[in-house]
Amino acid sequence: MNGAQDVGGMTSFGPIDPEPNEPVFHARFEPRVLANVLATGALGLWSGDASRFARESLPPPFYYTRSYYEIWLAGLEKLLAEKHLVSADEIAAGRALHDLQDMPLKVFRAEKVAPALVRGWPSDRPANNQPRFAVGHRVRAKNINPPTHTRLPRYTRGKTGIVENVRGHFVFPDTNAHGAGEEPQWCYNVRFSARELWGDEADPKMSVSIDAFEPYLEGV
Repeated sequence: MNGAQDVGGMTSFGPIDPEPNEPVFHARFEPRVLANVLATGALGLWSGDASRFARESLPPPFYYTRSYYEIWLAGLEKLLAEKHLVSADEIAAGRALHDLQDMPLKVFRAEKVAPALVRGWPSDRPANNQPRFAVGHRVRAKNINPPTHTRLPRYTRGKTGIVENVRGHFVFPDTNAHGAGEEPQWCYNVRFSARELWGDEADPKMSVSIDAFEPYLEGV
């Protein structure tokens, strides 16, 4: 979807101001939010892509006025409510108020956290077909505006670029975010010139590269 998070190439948001010696967490609640996102994700009731979509589908006025982990918390609350694991009054109270029926059995135990974080959650999958595009192919990013999840940046849609690398075969977030299956797709690194993206006033020496799934692209 064209959510509040998709601000690449847009203006009027001000400069990026990196924080010197930035700490991992800025507030005491932040590590608790991260821990709860990991623990509830281990229940197996939603995918990491669904978790991302829950955050990205928050209303823009909320999204733009909240910190990183406040957005993560709101996305988690949204998923928990959708799965009937919490109620609106419990979210407002910040504690359990009702007995939970049919509690999921999967538990992410403390001793498994560190090994899981080291291992990660790989999304590459075996391929049963060949990639449609190869290095050097000219491709155009499709001009799509789905109401569902997508990882294709708005500023590249309808623009033409060059395939610079075939990344591999990975879980397709657009289906996985909505429980429609992993539907693995080929993924490519595509380079766009700055002038292709932003017109003749852009620096002719600049370019932008993105990773794009095969369903996002068409041959030119």
